[in-house]
Amino acid sequence: MDTRVNICGVEFKNPVMTASGTFGSGREYGEFVDLNRLGGIVVKGVADKPWKGNDAPRIAEVYGGLLNSVGLQNPGVEHFIKEDIPFLRQYDTNIIVNVCGHSVDEYVNVVKALKGQDVDMLELNISCPNVSEGGMAFGTDCTMIEKVVSAVKKEADKPLTVKLSPNVTDITQTARAAEAGGADALSLINTLTGMKIDIYRRQPVLARKIGGMSGPAVKPVALRMVYQVCKAVAIPVIGLGGICTGEDAIEFIMAGAAAVAVGSANFFNPYATVDVIEGIEAFMRQQGIENLSEIRGIIE
Repeated sequence: MDTRVNICGVEFKNPVMTASGTFGSGREYGEFVDLNRLGGIVVKGVADKPWKGNDAPRIAEVYGGLLNSVGLQNPGVEHFIKEDIPFLRQYDTNIIVNVCGHSVDEYVNVVKALKGQDVDMLELNISCPNVSEGGMAFGTDCTMIEKVVSAVKKEADKPLTVKLSPNVTDITQTARAAEAGGADALSLINTLTGMKIDIYRRQPVLARKIGGMSGPAVKPVALRMVYQVCKAVAIPVIGLGGICTGEDAIEFIMAGAAAVAVGSANFFNPYATVDVIEGIEAFMRQQGIENLSEIRGIIE
């Protein structure tokens, strides 16, 4: 039984990685799971300078998921290079750096700083709904997507995956724009926009009123979008959105995903990533599947 996958020339021991913003740099979760088991760790967004994030409250539990408006709080790329890369390199797993910015220049600055660094892939975050500039403003405009991806790709010395927003009318259009800009792969979906109101305080629960919704409730939407994008582009797709079990992951792979990422499930089950890996392996044994290529994209 072979669970290995190859994405843009990078080999993963299995198709399971973490979703950015849900696993930090792995330090906290290393107390619960063996990080060596993971196909890859997608770190929290990294900017060219430290970001303080949004005002609290910025997290709210909702039925079937979670609303967040953290705002990509992070200590910046220099801290990441100095502290996080050496920590992660202790483990036998791939490092994927989620790159964020308020402008094209800020994205490019991060990628330039990461040149020559010991990481495996870059994930361009043009789809976060929780920042006032950049983020989703880029990720919903096909012209801007192609422009940002093209500018970043010129400076990248590692394969570049682009994380897409689901908050669009037709995600295949934004997917094709990212591909046209030079993306090597795509990651989807980022969070849907949502809201929660405290009816007793008569105020929104989140300080920014609206946040990004993730968790099991978004899985059918994510799965549909991954299926559509896999049919629309020629580059690999990493599927995420509500994945909690091996069976969930298998659905995304059957829809065409080359790999999957586990996000919000980490918050209510810190063992979620390994549970998903073991669930995939159990399904393969039960079904007599030797390689995931046998079932990838079988849904016509």
